[in-house]
Amino acid sequence: MSREAHVRFCERPEVQFLGPTHPYGFRPERSQHQALDALSYALLRKKVNYVLDADIRGFFDNLDKSWLIKFVAHRVADPRILRLIQKWLNAGVMEEGKWSETKTGIPQGSVISPTLANIYLHYVFDLWVEAWRKKCAQGDVIVVRYADDSVLGFQHQAEADRFLEDLRERLGKFGLGLHPDKTRRIEFGRFAEQNRKRRGEGKPETFDFLGFTHISGENRNGKFTVKRQTIGTRMRAKVREIKPQLRERMHDPVEQTGKWLKSVVQGYFNYYAVPGNIYSLGAFRERVTRLWRRTLVCRSQKHRPNWDRIHRLVERWIPRPCVLHPYPERRFAATHPR
Repeated sequence: MSREAHVRFCERPEVQFLGPTHPYGFRPERSQHQALDALSYALLRKKVNYVLDADIRGFFDNLDKSWLIKFVAHRVADPRILRLIQKWLNAGVMEEGKWSETKTGIPQGSVISPTLANIYLHYVFDLWVEAWRKKCAQGDVIVVRYADDSVLGFQHQAEADRFLEDLRERLGKFGLGLHPDKTRRIEFGRFAEQNRKRRGEGKPETFDFLGFTHISGENRNGKFTVKRQTIGTRMRAKVREIKPQLRERMHDPVEQTGKWLKSVVQGYFNYYAVPGNIYSLGAFRERVTRLWRRTLVCRSQKHRPNWDRIHRLVERWIPRPCVLHPYPERRFAATHPR
C-alpha cells in the first residue's frame, strides 16, 4: 500500500478507535508516556488490589488475516482499499534477499501494520473488555493498552481470575493466545503490602510495562505511590549496544565521540527520566563513563589519559541525570480536565 493510500485510510472518520481502553500505541497525539501516566493515575485513584499483566504471544505472527479483513470491511466500504490491504497481506516478506510467504499474521515494519493491529485489537479486545466490565465486574476495573501489551487492574481477586480465563477463551477464537510466562496476576495496590505482611509474605511483586518496572511503594508522606525504574535488561541491552560502537570510534577525535555520546545519553534520558528513576539514570551514566574511559585508555599505550582528564571530558559531554517528565498524576490531570 502506498503512503498516500495509507494516509487516506487512517484519516477516514469511520475507523476512529472509540474503545474504552484508550489504546495508546501508534495513534496520533498518543505516546508511551501518556499510557504510563494513565496507568499510574489509575493505580493511584481507583480501587485496584490486583494487577493482570497480559502479554499476547506472537501477536503479529498469529493474527488471523480473514478476521482482519472482516473487521476492516465492517467500517470501510471502499473496495479499492480492501483490495489493496488484501494484496498487501498476501505479498509476503523479503528478508536478506529471500522472499517468503506469510500464511498467517502480518509483516512488521511497514507503515500500515500498526494501524491494522489496532483495528484487530479494537474488535477482539477493546470492545469485548467494555462489555465484560459492564456485565461481569462488580468492583473497579482499569485497562491500559499499548499495541499488544496490556495492563489491567481489578478490585477483587475473583474478578481478576475470571477475566483471565475469559480472556484466554476470547483470544483463542481469533487465533491468539497469552504468553504463559509473561502473563500473570499479582497483588498490587495501596493495601497490597500490609495484606501480604499480615499473611507473613514478602513485599508485593512488581510488573513491567513499556520499559519500566512498576513497584508498589510509599512517598515521603507515607502514602501509597507507584515507583517506576528502568527495566534492568533494557539498561544492560543499551550498554551492550554502545560498547561496540565506541570501539569503532576509538581513533576518532575525542570531541566527535563526545558529541555522539551526548546525543545517545540524552536520547536515553529523554525517555527514562521520569520522577523516581534518578538512581537508574545515574547507574547508566556511570556505565557509559566506564566504557568511554576504557576506550580512551586503549587508544595509546604511551599517552593514557588520567582521571582528571576523564572527569573533565565526562562533565563536558555526558549529561547529568535529571527529571525531564512531570509526575504522572499532574500531567494526566492536565491533559484530561474531566
